[in-house]
Amino acid sequence: MTLVRTLLVMCFIVLLSACASTGGARVSEPDASLQQVQVDARGQWHVTVRLQNYSSIGMRFDRIALVARFSDAAQVNLTAAPAITVPAESADVIQLQLTPDAQTKLFIADALVNGRSVSYTLGGTLTAAPGETSARTYTLDSKHNQLSPVPGLPGTLR
Repeated sequence: MTLVRTLLVMCFIVLLSACASTGGARVSEPDASLQQVQVDARGQWHVTVRLQNYSSIGMRFDRIALVARFSDAAQVNLTAAPAITVPAESADVIQLQLTPDAQTKLFIADALVNGRSVSYTLGGTLTAAPGETSARTYTLDSKHNQLSPVPGLPGTLR
């Protein structure tokens, strides 16, 4: 009788394991944020954009087209074709150099001189390809963030 029970339990375990999920790939919308804005002596900006991949597979970022709004009148366009692959559930950064318009320069310069934080919203699109599939455009909803002056690093917001 115990042999029959043992065989039944073994069959049950085999059947149960056959029903287990293999956990296919989960693709989630990527995200982006400003990690750092550094203003050099000539007024040129060196912007570090953080690209976040929440998917369970690697994602290749082909293009970013973002707008960072610091106020109603101060904004900057961030466009690039980074062609980098961010591993699953990870992040990577890209560096952009740009010269913003005069009004945006003054807005950020005022914040740096007075040592105050700057709120911003970031919106736009990210074109990325999960795994080996074709690229798709994801809309980055405008979200509120903040950059603060970095002690000991003049001209730098993080």
